[in-house]
Amino acid sequence: MLNKKEIRFCLDEMKKMFPEAECELIHDNPFELVIAVLLSAQCTDVLVNKVTKDLFKKYKTPEDYLAVSLIELQNDIRSIGLYRNKAKNIQILCQQLLDDYNGEVPSSKEELVQLAGVGRKTANVVASVAFGEPAIAVDTHVERVSKRLGICRWKDSVLEVEKTLMKKIPKDEWSETHHRLIFFGRYHCKARNPNCPACPLLPLCREGKKRMKKELANEAN
Repeated sequence: MLNKKEIRFCLDEMKKMFPEAECELIHDNPFELVIAVLLSAQCTDVLVNKVTKDLFKKYKTPEDYLAVSLIELQNDIRSIGLYRNKAKNIQILCQQLLDDYNGEVPSSKEELVQLAGVGRKTANVVASVAFGEPAIAVDTHVERVSKRLGICRWKDSVLEVEKTLMKKIPKDEWSETHHRLIFFGRYHCKARNPNCPACPLLPLCREGKKRMKKELANEAN
């Protein structure tokens, strides 16, 4: 496991690599962000942005999503994985916003997770990006990078990863670190082909060292 000094080094190097890391889901307001993050489950941000480009022109308010049939909404997001379930959750969520929040997206994580289709990760993203609340949303990239580097343990659950990161990273850096971990995992420390040879964190990375040792052994053979 990395110590405090080593974690600081990792955070600083990621900042150098991705100083402008931010949410890549295109949106103009908290409501659009909630819909976009909900759609992004098990789907790339690139595809979500392609779909929401037209979706957000057609649907501006919770009422708009409820004014159409479920089948029509499904067809509008059909290219996205799990589109049937996501369409259903969107309409339920919109009804919840109208019934409980006067059509507005609540800002607290506790209220956000009560909305249909909104889990802890989505709530953290919305609270952080839309409302400026410190948060670390653990997606597949954040989890993978944290475990590969040894900030967290391999056996840790997603919730344990989140709690560990919150404990080891200064609160005022939670949100920016969340985005940098995502960028680092998405564009550098990829799931299948991590760029270990060019990684400034290799001297501290247990997984990277194993991979490089294995590659050298294969070359020798």
